Amino acid sequence: MVERIRSDSPVLVIGLGRFGAACAGELDRLEREVLAIDESLELVQKWSERVTHTVQADARNIDALKQIGAQEFQVAVVAVGSSIEASVLITANLVDLKVPQIWAKAVSQSHGKILARVGANHVIYPEREAGERVAHLVSGRMLDFIRFDDDFVLAKMYPPKFIRGVGLNESGVRSKYNVTVVGVKSPGKPFRYAEANTVVTNHDLIIVSGTNSDIERFAALDR
Repeated sequence: MVERIRSDSPVLVIGLGRFGAACAGELDRLEREVLAIDESLELVQKWSERVTHTVQADARNIDALKQIGAQEFQVAVVAVGSSIEASVLITANLVDLKVPQIWAKAVSQSHGKILARVGANHVIYPEREAGERVAHLVSGRMLDFIRFDDDFVLAKMYPPKFIRGVGLNESGVRSKYNVTVVGVKSPGKPFRYAEANTVVTNHDLIIVSGTNSDIERFAALDR
């Protein structure tokens, strides 16, 4: 039976570049205990006031990882991306130290495959995902866009004309376009869950869910 990892388990973040620092900083803001390490003393000093625990160490050296207690962590994030060799070696070291959950940043598909084969439980492609998201936003049809692994998409947009002024059940949005309006935001008010009788106005924003192709088709409708 696989041991379940507690949601408040301390997190080891390796690499304090932009991605690693953002990850460590947000975890710290969420009041998770974080130990962030980097071989650069300059980066460690830079982030020492924003992250609770920062240490200078070379994670490519398994003995250095042992000295900082890496083997005691349940979760680790390998945020090193500039050197593929270093990220693979660090991931392998964490596997050897039996860290149960390893998240590793990849800069390419081939890099990600190597990380997964070495033992990373989760491979992250931040640059690719950011690029895909921006591509959807620059068209001006969507205000925000999140795609999940199984081609499930959440998008924020202005509502097409045909669903304005009528209840969502009357508009037939789901049967016609195979997307679901899950939330509505009126000016000056928080988002609310959409219901069958929810009426969307000209000034509202909507959150819709569906497959990537269905969301794209729906977003292209006349506004």
